[in-house]
Amino acid sequence: MNVRRLPVIAVLAALLAGCGIRSTEVPTDFGAAPSRVQCSLAEPQVAAQASRGLPVQVFLLCGSSLVAVDRTVRVPDGTADSQRRVLVAQGLLDQLAATPSAAEKEAGYTTDVRGGMNVGGPRAGDPEDTLRLSTSPRDLTSYALAQVVCTFSDSTAAEGDGSVILGGPGREPLRRYECTDEVRSRPGTTQPPSSEVTGG
Repeated sequence: MNVRRLPVIAVLAALLAGCGIRSTEVPTDFGAAPSRVQCSLAEPQVAAQASRGLPVQVFLLCGSSLVAVDRTVRVPDGTADSQRRVLVAQGLLDQLAATPSAAEKEAGYTTDVRGGMNVGGPRAGDPEDTLRLSTSPRDLTSYALAQVVCTFSDSTAAEGDGSVILGGPGREPLRRYECTDEVRSRPGTTQPPSSEVTGG
């Protein structure tokens, strides 16, 4: 009796397999159609346009890459240049840690930078353009460090050459970081190039 059932089971299996191969317009197990454009915002960022401030860009994660997104940060008029850099850097950190907007989420944007991180200026003996994070750069994830370095280096918080000197709250050596094309395209596996900074 079991032998008689085998041909029937084989036919049913073939039919089911055939159904699986047949093409469908939208794959039901994987969300939206594969033709959907990722990492592209269809509408302008209303939040960035509505709030008045200094236009900046921050690097968010989309897929396996870093992608620049428009933002604004507030800096009071008349702020001294040294303090202005710190205020811009803090504003950038806050924007990186903020939850992506609905449109950004729809396009696939995320962030690995966690909230609550602060940034301050140089200590005695530090180069004047040093930025010290409340979390040591070496304790950040590869993605978060790449986001911070690329965002800072592309802003007025950085030196003119695009590099940025970062330190932590402890006594570990300062390091000068750079954002490269490789870091932007593979932030999870490529660390921002860095070199130890000695003396001010």
